Amino acid sequence: MDLHLHTPASKDYLEPNKSYLDILTKAEAENLDIIAFTDHNTVAGYAAMMREISELERWQQDGRLRADEKKRLTEYHRLLEKILVLPGFELTATFGFHVLGIFPKDTPTRQLELLLLSLNVPMEKLDQGETEVGATSDVLRAYQLISEAGGLVVAAHANSTHGVAMMKYHFGGQTRIAYTQDANLHALEVTDLESKSRRNTRTFFNGSKAQYPRRMHCIQGSDAHRIKGDKTHLGVGERSTEVLLPEVSLQALMDLFKGNDFSRSRPYRRSAEPFDHIEAARKQGATIVQSFHEQMSRQGGRMHAIMRDVVAFANTNGGTIYVGVGPKRRGAPKGIANPDQAVTELRTEVERMVTPPLEIAVDSLKTSGVDIVRMIVPKGQDIPYVLEGSKIYLRKESETDLAMRDEIVAIVRRSLGNTQPAAKPAEPAAAAQRPQRQQPTRRRSAPATPKPTQSQPEEPSAPAPTVPQASSDLAPRTGVEIVESVERKGTLYHTMRDLRDNDEVHNVSRASARRLWRYAIALKEKGTFHADKVTWQDNLGLWHKYMRSGRPNYDLVQRLPNGDVRIYYGVTDDGIHGPWRAVVGLEDGQ
Repeated sequence: MDLHLHTPASKDYLEPNKSYLDILTKAEAENLDIIAFTDHNTVAGYAAMMREISELERWQQDGRLRADEKKRLTEYHRLLEKILVLPGFELTATFGFHVLGIFPKDTPTRQLELLLLSLNVPMEKLDQGETEVGATSDVLRAYQLISEAGGLVVAAHANSTHGVAMMKYHFGGQTRIAYTQDANLHALEVTDLESKSRRNTRTFFNGSKAQYPRRMHCIQGSDAHRIKGDKTHLGVGERSTEVLLPEVSLQALMDLFKGNDFSRSRPYRRSAEPFDHIEAARKQGATIVQSFHEQMSRQGGRMHAIMRDVVAFANTNGGTIYVGVGPKRRGAPKGIANPDQAVTELRTEVERMVTPPLEIAVDSLKTSGVDIVRMIVPKGQDIPYVLEGSKIYLRKESETDLAMRDEIVAIVRRSLGNTQPAAKPAEPAAAAQRPQRQQPTRRRSAPATPKPTQSQPEEPSAPAPTVPQASSDLAPRTGVEIVESVERKGTLYHTMRDLRDNDEVHNVSRASARRLWRYAIALKEKGTFHADKVTWQDNLGLWHKYMRSGRPNYDLVQRLPNGDVRIYYGVTDDGIHGPWRAVVGLEDGQ
């Protein structure tokens, strides 16, 4: 499919003498099944094509059709029987952002013109195909009205010029979050779907970032302003998307984009090997929204590990589990010998071991000549989910962990719709009353979503009772920070802040800490931090860079106005934003 085609009705069309039949003919040559006419702020192109066909049919009924006209009408009928042509438009919303609205083929063009008027496109410009039409509707309002009118809502070239993702800018904040995560937005059209970069747009919006928890369907289109491409402009179908649908219809396409199966769309390749979603996932490695298990045998606890991930994903942000394959760095995928049997067994284990009931999708796919099993776990609607009746797991970046006391409290409070923070545990009257090893507890300390264009800071090597609010907005969005440390009976207990959601866990000792927490606590207790070991850029600095689970991790430092520092441990690329990009060498705007 190519859902972004201009016609001679767009004022900036490069071949105004070409016909609508020429567009359909080129679409057939490119093997397209679905196309959409999306002229700038108008449906005049689609209306003109339908009017031409209607006139030819009327002349045929009156017996006044010439031979060349009969040939033209026959060709129209043949191509429209073969290719689904959808009416639509490319709206220039407020501040110049472009939004595609695509509608069922039987939608009257007058109805779409009325919609354009309600989006504040001036009446006198409805047929002009201008890229600029004055003060139209805000992006979110456009999403809403197009969706309510039954249209498919796509953010046009989201990562490029006039794109809502603003990927090349070091700003955007809440605006970018809202414009790319809105419930009325069905998909992002991107220009780098084939990019091998780890920081392409599809990877950015894969649900692993704290600020962008909704995973977005990403497609590509030609944005064709001519029939056949040249050195600077693509032609019809020359950058298209392949989708797996039960039928060729807009409704089937909308159902796909509203679902969680991201393997049913991929960049269309004319000659090279088809895009392999599993290989792309392996290259990215384990994240907060995907995990890999090479085996599923009960021996060695491998099946139990898969079920832990199911519960953790359901309690966190959902995710995908690949069984029969490891991350890319582990060599060729091993595969599953009997995928149908494996699918049945995994479904049975989820039903038996996970409470409350959880609907997941389990299927088998091929990659590199072998079968693997994929489990798509939704973000749970009835949290907390437990394994074997009592064990609650959470997904923390690339690892699954047993939930601690305050984490369980936070989950239950969220489930009950109570967002008030839990009280900080009181200290006992006498230290001797507290056991030597404390069970960690957790509370929510700050909103999970930072403010628009601000950032966040880090921790001092000495205990920091309260973090200044002005600096907290600059902190990275993944990793951990040690907020406070106290000694009781010779043992240090720490308050850990999860930078992804700003939750705090109290009473964490080195012995009870998780992997990343244990790493941070070890550095803190050994007193290894020295400011002269940091590579500074103004008041932000890089202390360590290292590889973990095949991905770069950073220990970052922020110097506060009062001379204190905050240290952020184990920050991943997903948590880097704003001025931190330059600190770690990510200066591509992502």
